[in-house]
Amino acid sequence: MLRRREPIPFAFIAEADKFRSNVAPPPRERASAGDIAGRWLLGLTIVAGLVGSLVLGMPALSVDQSAGHTQQSEAADSR
Repeated sequence: MLRRREPIPFAFIAEADKFRSNVAPPPRERASAGDIAGRWLLGLTIVAGLVGSLVLGMPALSVDQSAGHTQQSEAADSR
């Protein structure tokens, strides 16, 4: 096995946490009116889709009370 005689210098990792750059990032561009309107329309479309799926799915999720009586009467009729 080969063994290194010099230690691997990991001091640069500790120094990286302390390093602060003096270069400021460029300022953020402001969103245009079209971008803001597009985001609103996308959000409204997603919300409308969720509400629509809930409205259309609620009848399928509800328990129909008359169906239970119908099944009992059919079972009574078959005797």
